[in-house]
Amino acid sequence: MNEEPRSARCYALVPAAGIGERSGAGMPKQYVEIAGRPMLAHTLAALAAVPRIAATLVVLSPADERFEQALPGYGGWVARVGGASRADSVLGGLAELRRRGARDDDWVLVHDAARCLLKPAWVDALIDACEHDAVGGLLAQPIADTLKAGDADGRVTATVDRRDKWAAQTPQMFRLGLVERALAAMGAAATDEASAVEALGFAPRLVRASMANFKVTWPEDFELAARWLHQVGPSSK
Repeated sequence: MNEEPRSARCYALVPAAGIGERSGAGMPKQYVEIAGRPMLAHTLAALAAVPRIAATLVVLSPADERFEQALPGYGGWVARVGGASRADSVLGGLAELRRRGARDDDWVLVHDAARCLLKPAWVDALIDACEHDAVGGLLAQPIADTLKAGDADGRVTATVDRRDKWAAQTPQMFRLGLVERALAAMGAAATDEASAVEALGFAPRLVRASMANFKVTWPEDFELAARWLHQVGPSSK
């Protein structure tokens, strides 16, 4: 008998195979506690609160020995298929999603583990904006600051027009087949999924989010994220 057609599903993919060298934490930053829980736990809780996400896959380094201890009882999908670059880790995760039944036309929302202040409402807004889009898109924030280009000595070489500039965030939402093809073509040079999709000649949709959806990167970011979580509470609608 012919297989019944089904609607495209949404999957979340969280690459968490990095070592967080810039954070100064002395451990992979996704496991540093913020407001009483590992950073990664906050991230996964936000994604778990989005009903339209069918499943979330966490991509770890093959050498990761911390996850189960840091997040005991986690009920989502985990795969130790992370690579040397973000693109490698995401490609490994996409292959794992295929093994678990995902198809070319399913949506994959790739989200940074270090964007731990994510709100489910922002994810819902992204899905609303992109689920019928021909390309897909990403959360982003228009840049308000004056932008400077600098040289190797830390001196300004130019002031950059900010009028059409956006700071890319995550999740970034694309069809599995498209983002897989894009990352395979661009390789490690892809700093995010949107740039790889752009390199194929597509124009992803920009979906405005909040400046609170920042990526915890530098030592001072941990304190800022902790203050925010204490003020607004864990991720919720």
